[in-house]
Amino acid sequence: MCSHYQAVKSRAQFERHFGLLPPTTPQPMDVWPGYASSFIRPHPHADAGDDAVSALEAASGSFGLLPHWAKDRKLGRHTYNARCETVATKPSFRDAWARAQHCIIPADAIFEPDWRTGRAVATRIALANSAPMGIAGLWSAWRSPQGEVLSFTMLTVNADAHPLMRHFHKPEDEKRMVVVLPPEYFGQWLQATPSHSLDLLYACPAPELVAQAEAPTAGQGAAQPGGAIQAALF
Repeated sequence: MCSHYQAVKSRAQFERHFGLLPPTTPQPMDVWPGYASSFIRPHPHADAGDDAVSALEAASGSFGLLPHWAKDRKLGRHTYNARCETVATKPSFRDAWARAQHCIIPADAIFEPDWRTGRAVATRIALANSAPMGIAGLWSAWRSPQGEVLSFTMLTVNADAHPLMRHFHKPEDEKRMVVVLPPEYFGQWLQATPSHSLDLLYACPAPELVAQAEAPTAGQGAAQPGGAIQAALF
């Protein structure tokens, strides 16, 4: 599961990797549930016949999916990840899944807690080739008293046997990881129908990822013995 990630810092790298510019609205680099960040989806007017409208758009939305029936934004604190095994039936996600409201969440890295020392050590996980991650997700539109609010969630798969991701979260918890799409699957994911969507969702191979323990900031306790955890230990 992922409740904290790092947005793509470089606008040039965002454009180079995803083929369009990120939203111009200011957004935080560190993203938590309820924070606004960018996601990529098919442009809602792409089929209007206007050549000036691009096929995709980078929109700004709230991290944590808000279905149309949500009473307020608080639900997003619990809907930032969707399990691939139950996404088609869970009330929070099933409408977005049935409508194939697919999106890609750009990220420089995700963060997960490593519990092998007996307490949580925040660990930054990124692609080994230093490229941005394109995480598979769903988006939704919710009508608030102030107007429409876009939101999104990240899709996850089981990682109990994953050589890297099995080391995160508490020992008794099921291991999960977000779906990091290869760039050649971006277009397929955004256009996939519900019946073919699951075929594109699988765990990113461990050799394509690197992990680095984060040094704790003030108030988070002492540094972990031995400094950063090396990827080889995973």
